Amino acid sequence: MRRLRRRWLRLPPLALATAALLAVAGPTWAASGGAVRVSGVDAGAFPELRVTVVAPAGASEPALAENGRPVVGVEASNLGQAKSVVLAVDRSRSMAGTPLADAVAGARSFVAAGSEADRIEVVAFGRRAVPVTRFSASRSDVDTELAALRIDPQQGTALWDAIVLAAGHLESESGHGRVIVVLTDGSDVSSAAGLEEAVIAAQRAGASVHTIGIPGRDFSPSPLRELAERTGGGYHQATSTSQLVALYERLSAVLARTWELRYPTAARPGEQLELTASIPGTGQATKTLTLAGDPANVFGAPPNLLPASAWRSPLAPVAISLAVGLLVLLSGLFWFSSRVGTRLRKRLEPHVDRAVRSGPKRERHGSRGFFKGIVLSTERMLANVKQFRALQRLLVRSDLPLRAAELLYLCFGLGLLLLLVGVVLGLPAILVAGLVALGALAPIFVVKFKAGSRVKAFDNQLPDVLIGISASLKAGHSFRQAIQSMVDEGAEPGSKEFGRVLAETRLGRPMDDALAEMAERVGSKNLSFVVTAVTIQRQIGGALAGLFDMVSETVRQRQQFARKIRGLTAMGRAAAWVLAGLPVFLALAMTVMNPSFMAPLYTTSLGHKLIFSGLVMIGFGTLILKRIVAFKG
Repeated sequence: MRRLRRRWLRLPPLALATAALLAVAGPTWAASGGAVRVSGVDAGAFPELRVTVVAPAGASEPALAENGRPVVGVEASNLGQAKSVVLAVDRSRSMAGTPLADAVAGARSFVAAGSEADRIEVVAFGRRAVPVTRFSASRSDVDTELAALRIDPQQGTALWDAIVLAAGHLESESGHGRVIVVLTDGSDVSSAAGLEEAVIAAQRAGASVHTIGIPGRDFSPSPLRELAERTGGGYHQATSTSQLVALYERLSAVLARTWELRYPTAARPGEQLELTASIPGTGQATKTLTLAGDPANVFGAPPNLLPASAWRSPLAPVAISLAVGLLVLLSGLFWFSSRVGTRLRKRLEPHVDRAVRSGPKRERHGSRGFFKGIVLSTERMLANVKQFRALQRLLVRSDLPLRAAELLYLCFGLGLLLLLVGVVLGLPAILVAGLVALGALAPIFVVKFKAGSRVKAFDNQLPDVLIGISASLKAGHSFRQAIQSMVDEGAEPGSKEFGRVLAETRLGRPMDDALAEMAERVGSKNLSFVVTAVTIQRQIGGALAGLFDMVSETVRQRQQFARKIRGLTAMGRAAAWVLAGLPVFLALAMTVMNPSFMAPLYTTSLGHKLIFSGLVMIGFGTLILKRIVAFKG
């Protein structure tokens, strides 16, 4: 015994301090060094469970099993890669002097040991809880504010208010890694909230609370233990403030090896769960718990159709499934029996008279009539809306076989489809909103592109069409015969548009009105100029052949001038495209080369605001550049 005591006294001071710290920390950290451990389960967002697993350093993502069955749909996040952390530091009057200095030193060491992608906020609480900093990835800013912490001159400790405040700020943070680290040396005496409110706030924010207690005169570890256990965190206790630096460093190391696993459970409140977390080649850990709560409060009271005992029976799900299957089977039988008459009519149709045969044909198209009725009702309802009429003109100009209401329903359906895809893939809200906007506007952009291409093709062939009409007039043909020759020998889209003019004149419409309608329908400025000149010449009289030659030459000169202007402004338009596309290209390239560096931009609320602001500024700048290089002649 004397030899052992002498060897103990000969140990270096660092070894003695480490042994004392392990004795203080207890089994919480001693058991987490090289084995898998389920440190907590949070059921506050039921039916979603949040399981906190501490794994060995460098281990892969843990697999989770519920009551022996592998869990599917698990969302895992490693707190060592990126997390949002709130450091809540007690600055009450009992922490005056060395305790506050040690607490600040420990918090600063925690900040220095964290991941570069961590976002940290500091909350100080004395008589009241106040945010010292907002969430920031800048360690220097957080370190400066921590070093400037001072004792609250007023008496009081608002511990639970600090937890509620921190949880409220964490709710606005995107991403799943949310942690609250709170240090205190006393009991709560001045909070407006209580322990239960603090637990509910942390559970609602999806945050795990790690508590650090310093025993003192009014210190009680039980509430801190309960808070940490119910939120999936851990409780750590130091016998003196001199151990806080080492304790914070150990806590940072534990968080670096901590995984948060979220999944929707099929268990009901009151049932017992056995959760098993396993890592291949490392081991596994099991935690058994009973889900709190009353099933009636979660799922609602059972219907009064049957006694309450019938709904609690284990055979109730089977009976309900059989009833639903029977109803589906009966509906299928009714549908097939209703189709028998249709098949019989199809077989008899070749052998009956056409007058009798016309009835079933109308019935066969009844399903189309339902959708057609919806489309017609929508068009009647939106007939006086300016934007809807513009959409109708755009569809006519693009020569697509679609109604404006059908295009609106197509936009709505595509946007809804991309919304479902984004939600299923778990994309951030800003990306889902972008996908929905892209899906809703993509059909309109396609129609607009098609209309622009058709107008450009018409403008390119317009001088040749005018020369052809002039040649026909010089050969002795009438104006109608000259247009007919362009319809027979011309190419699309000119031949089709002039064909519609002739069809309208055959129905009794005046030629001048038909030509004006064509100019408005096509949307070409050159065509409008030609139609105006021809209409005036037809009204006052004169040689149309010479007029068409002159107008054809004028149109060619206008097109050459427009091409020259387009060439002179090419550099400005290219600059607009480069300035608009360069930030997007650089963001994508940096994301591919260094995803962790760009992760805060995509996973935090501040990053989403920066993306939105950047897109708005890019759009505004592109609009200004476009107006600078635009020319209307």
